[in-house]
Amino acid sequence: MKNRRIVTGAGALLAALVVALLPLPATTAPAQAATGSAVTVTGRKGTYDDFSKLKVTVHQTKQLRAQGVRITWTGGKPTETGFRHNYLQIMQCWGDSSEGPSREQCQFGGGGTSQAQGGNWTGLRQIDGIPDPAEKEYVHNGPSGESYVPFRPADGGPETTGSRDWTYFSTLDTNEEPYAVTHEDGTGEFTFQMQTAQEASQLGCGDPVKKSGVVKGRSCWLVVVPRGEHDVDGASGSGTRLDSSPLTTSNWARRLVVPLDFQPVGNTCPADRVERRVIGSELVTDAMSSWQSTICAGAGGVKFAFSQSGEEIARQTITQPTSGAPGLAFTVDPLRPPEGGATETAVHAPVAVSALAVGFFVEIPGSGQLTSMKLTPRLLAKLLTSSYQRDVTRRGRTVLEHIEGNPLSLFHDEEFKQLNPAFNDWQSYNQPPMSLMVQLSNSDTTEMLWKWLRSDAEAREFLAGTPDPWGTKINPYFKELGLDTDTTVSDFPKADPTRTVVTVGEESLEYGTIEVAPYVQDMHEGALRTRRGNNGATTTPSAGGNGSPAKLVNTPPLSGERMVLAIVDAASAARYGLQTAALRNADGAFVQPTSASLLAGVAAMKDSAVPGVLAPNPGGAKGQAYPLTSVVYAGAYTSTGADERRDYASLIRYAAGSGQSPGVSPGQLPPGYAPLPAALRDEARAAADRLQNPKSSDGDAGPGGPGGSGASAGGPAGAGGGGTGSAGGAAAAGGAAGDTANPDTTDRSAPSVNPAAPERQNVAESGGLTPSTVLGIVRWVLIGVLLAGGIAGLSGPILLRFSVRKSVRVG
Repeated sequence: MKNRRIVTGAGALLAALVVALLPLPATTAPAQAATGSAVTVTGRKGTYDDFSKLKVTVHQTKQLRAQGVRITWTGGKPTETGFRHNYLQIMQCWGDSSEGPSREQCQFGGGGTSQAQGGNWTGLRQIDGIPDPAEKEYVHNGPSGESYVPFRPADGGPETTGSRDWTYFSTLDTNEEPYAVTHEDGTGEFTFQMQTAQEASQLGCGDPVKKSGVVKGRSCWLVVVPRGEHDVDGASGSGTRLDSSPLTTSNWARRLVVPLDFQPVGNTCPADRVERRVIGSELVTDAMSSWQSTICAGAGGVKFAFSQSGEEIARQTITQPTSGAPGLAFTVDPLRPPEGGATETAVHAPVAVSALAVGFFVEIPGSGQLTSMKLTPRLLAKLLTSSYQRDVTRRGRTVLEHIEGNPLSLFHDEEFKQLNPAFNDWQSYNQPPMSLMVQLSNSDTTEMLWKWLRSDAEAREFLAGTPDPWGTKINPYFKELGLDTDTTVSDFPKADPTRTVVTVGEESLEYGTIEVAPYVQDMHEGALRTRRGNNGATTTPSAGGNGSPAKLVNTPPLSGERMVLAIVDAASAARYGLQTAALRNADGAFVQPTSASLLAGVAAMKDSAVPGVLAPNPGGAKGQAYPLTSVVYAGAYTSTGADERRDYASLIRYAAGSGQSPGVSPGQLPPGYAPLPAALRDEARAAADRLQNPKSSDGDAGPGGPGGSGASAGGPAGAGGGGTGSAGGAAAAGGAAGDTANPDTTDRSAPSVNPAAPERQNVAESGGLTPSTVLGIVRWVLIGVLLAGGIAGLSGPILLRFSVRKSVRVG
C-alpha cells in the first residue's frame, strides 16, 4: 500500500447596398442592466424571422475570470428535434470598439461539422454552404476557392487561412456553443465557459491594462446569434436544416452583444514584495487565487506564492524543509508530530470549509439539460470500480464475461432510475454517458470519499462482492483490492486490464479503461472538462493519412448529447456552473453541497488524532449535513524563522478575517466555500498568535498548542457561523472581527479598505489568478516528483493494481 501511494502520488503530474441597409446589432444600454452585473439584451425582427420577443440575460458580466456564466432567455421558439431550427449560437469575442466585436474577432468554428446537426457548414467559419445574398466581403477568398470568415487574434498575429485552420482553437478547446436549446415554453438556459487570456491568448480577455494608474483586465464581448426557421436564402420547412454559419452577413446582423469585464490575469503583484511560499490542498486553490492579490496590495503586503499539491506531499515538504522551500502547508489531515522534538511545535489554523462533489453536465436528447441528480454511496461505488459495461469498453455489441449482466451505464442502472425519474423515458436511448472522471493524485479528500463508501452498509457490501438487488455485481478486478476494508486507500485505481481491439484497415489499435476515462491532473481540470461536455476519451479510430499512422482519437459528443460526470471540489463546480449531485447521508437524506449543508457537516465532525483539529466525518453526516465536507487547515512549525512565521501568521489572520466575506471580487471568499464558523475563526487567530509568538503562547489552548486540546468548533448556526464552542467569539460570516490587537499580531496583509465595499467591487489591483497560474512558483521543490511522475503517470495506474494478472481482450 505504501508503494501504491508513492507511485500514484508521483504520477499526478501528467476555436454594398444590402449590407448598408442591415440594422446595427443589439447593444446594451446602461438602462438595460439588471440587478448587479446581470445584463439583458433584446432581439429584433429580421428579414425572415421575428426575434423581437427574444430576451437574453447574461447573469454576470463583471469581475469575470475563467469560469462558467449562466445565460437564460425567454420569448424564443422551441428548438426542433435534431436542431433543425430555432436555437441560439453563443460565442466569446475580443474587440476594442464600443459597438462590439467584428465577426473576425469571434471564437467560433472550432466545433467541427455534423450531418446530424446543422448540416455541412454550421459550426465552421465557411459561409458559402448556402449563398447569402447580403454577403459581399468574403466570396471565394480562400486558396481552395471556399468563402470563409478569417479569425484574427487579439495579439496581432496572422489571421487564419481557411475554415478548418485551427491554429488558435479547435474542437478540444473552443468554448463556442453552436446549439443552445429553447424549450417548449420559449425559455432556455445554458452555462457558458468564459475564457481568459491564459486559456485563450487569441482573445486576450483579462490581459492586464493600466488605466489612470490602475491595473484592470482587458474587456471582451459575448455574442449571441439567434437562429429561426429560415436560412439566409429564405428556405424553410420541417424537412430542412439551417446550413449557414452565424458569421455570414445576414445572420451576423441579428446578433445580440453584451460587454464583459474581466479581472486582470497573471501575477501583477509588485516585484518588490517579500515572497513567501505555501503549498498544499486543491480545496484552497480558488480561495488563495482570490486572496493573493488583495493581500499583496495591502500596506506592507506579502507575495504568497502558492503551489497546489497533494496533501501528503505538502506535509512532507514542510516537515523536512530545505532552503527556500514552503514553510506553510494547507491540508485536511493534520501535520505529523514534529521530528525535532520539543524545540518545534506544529500549529494548525482552520482557513476554509469546502467539499468534494459529483459535478455533472448531462443533456437528455430532446429534453434539454438535467438539473438534478441523486446518488447513493453504492452508485458511486459502481462508478469508481468500472462495474458498468461501457466504463470498460465502448463497443456497442461487446459483452464482457466478467461483468456480463451488469447495466450498460449508470443511466441504465435500475437503482439510479428509481431515484431519478427523469430517466424513465430515456431507456430507449442507448448512448451511455462518458465515464466518471477522477484525478490521478493521492489526496486526503480521496481517502475521505472511500471512508464514506465504507461507512455505508450497501456500498461496503457491494465492494465486498455482494450484488445489488437487481443483480449488479462489482467488477471482480476491484473486489481483489479489498476496498471494503482497506482504510489507507487515497487514490482512484483503474484495475481492470481489459483491452478492446479496434481494426483500422490493416492496423489493430487497443484501448482500455484509462482511454475510456482518462485521469485528470486535478479536480479543476475535471470541472473544466465537464463544463465542455467532454472527458477526453480516446476510443474513436482514425485512419490517419498523409503519412500519419492510424490512431485512436477523441470525438467530442454532439450538442444535446453531452453527458459527463466528475469528482470535483465544490469551488471548481461553482466556478464553472456545474450541477452537483445530491448525495445520500447517514440519515438517508439526499443533500447537495450548499453553504448551510457544509456548515452542518462541520458540526458533525470530531477531533482527529491531533486534539483540536477536526477530521472529516462522512459517515456521521446526518440531518442536512453534507457527507463530503472538509475543513482545510494551514499548518506550520514554530521552528520556522521569525520573519516567515510573522508573514504566515498574517496570511492566516487575513484568511480568517476579510477572506471569509463571500463574493466574486478579489480578496473575497469565492462561491463553493462556506464561511468559517465564528469558533473556527477564533481558533485560527489564536493559532496565528501561537505561530508568530510561540514562547508567549505556550499556555494557550488550541489546535496543536502545547497547553491544551484546542477549542471545539461548536455548532454553527446557519451561514452566520454562530457556534458556541469553547473558543467563544461571535464574528459573523459576512465580516471579520478586528485583527489589530497589538503590533505583533497586526494583519500586515490586510488592505486599507474592505474588499467587499461597493467602491471596490469592480476594481482588481492584481491577480485574478487561475489555478493554472498559481501552481508554478515552487515546482523546483517537487522536481524529483516531477521526474518520477513522467513515467509513473503512464504506467503506474495500470500496473500498480494488477501487475501479475492476465489481461482480458475484446475484439
